[in-house]
Amino acid sequence: MLSPRLHNFLDEHHAPYATLTHDRTLTAQATAHAAHVGAGHFAKTVMIKVDGKLAMMVMPAPYRVDLTRLSRALGGPEVELAEETEFRDAFPDCELGAMPPFGHLYGMQVYIDSRLAQQPDIAFNAGSHTDTVRMSYAEFERLAEPELLWLAHVM
Repeated sequence: MLSPRLHNFLDEHHAPYATLTHDRTLTAQATAHAAHVGAGHFAKTVMIKVDGKLAMMVMPAPYRVDLTRLSRALGGPEVELAEETEFRDAFPDCELGAMPPFGHLYGMQVYIDSRLAQQPDIAFNAGSHTDTVRMSYAEFERLAEPELLWLAHVM
């Protein structure tokens, strides 16, 4: 089931998207595989803190965030991974770890690795560990208004 906030937002903006249901997964690469989406097209959301404030870093599933590079790209603030206890209450309509990359729906900034912008379409968690949304990258960018950065590197 899609997060109610995400579902309402996409429908209110008449966004074309597809919902993909799959077996329960817990990692981005496993989700990409289960949803039959290439790992480079699957946008995983990593929760970070920028100067103590929660934010989302979104990148292709096979990549991991480079916190030093992210800090430099943002002008030098302190950047660190957020602990689950720090963000679990920020997404009341989502399963922990399955939040969609629409930070503005939850009052936070979204940074996206620009390699996703090179994809014609992307897929991402939709609020549960069994549902994924697939849409054009251009539509995602229009709706989510992320800040594009070149940050991640292959794991």
